[in-house]
Amino acid sequence: MEHLQHIPKQPRTLVSYWNVNKLLYSALLLFIVETVYYYYGLYDAYQHAPVEIILFWVWCLLFSFVHIFLVLMDGWSRFQNYKRIKDHLFQHGFTPKIAKHYSGSKCQRMAVIAAAKELGMEDSLKRYYYKMGIRWYNFIPQFMLRDPLFLFKKYFWSRTFLEKYYEPKFDFKQYQNKLSECYMPRD
Repeated sequence: MEHLQHIPKQPRTLVSYWNVNKLLYSALLLFIVETVYYYYGLYDAYQHAPVEIILFWVWCLLFSFVHIFLVLMDGWSRFQNYKRIKDHLFQHGFTPKIAKHYSGSKCQRMAVIAAAKELGMEDSLKRYYYKMGIRWYNFIPQFMLRDPLFLFKKYFWSRTFLEKYYEPKFDFKQYQNKLSECYMPRD
């Protein structure tokens, strides 16, 4: 922790949660709108359409409705990653090992970037990702390209949707207050 003389002002937990998950919650909004649209499409088809059309609308409705919960679970998991990463960065400073471990998907990178930004290490992290060839527009997770059968793998489900709760080791706001007291001029 010697590498941290000063940390930036720490945001509220809800702001951090938003910064980690803003992309996911944009998708959540889209899935909610789709679910409503498909519900009304199914309702209309049920009134006077053939069975094949009704089944099509049912499939679309279920697809979008299930994705609402998947996005919520993904957001939970990314926030657990964020807390773990922030503790690691606070203890050890920026390390390529942690950055590489969470470089696989845009959502994981957003968790790392949010944690690094809150500790004043965002520039080092972004430089590292740039050197790796990762750009802001890389949205498709690398594991999906490497393993097309990822949906049938345990690692996908456990790492994407079922991260265990992580209890942070540090109270960053309290640490920030202690630092500001140390550097306050005395009368």
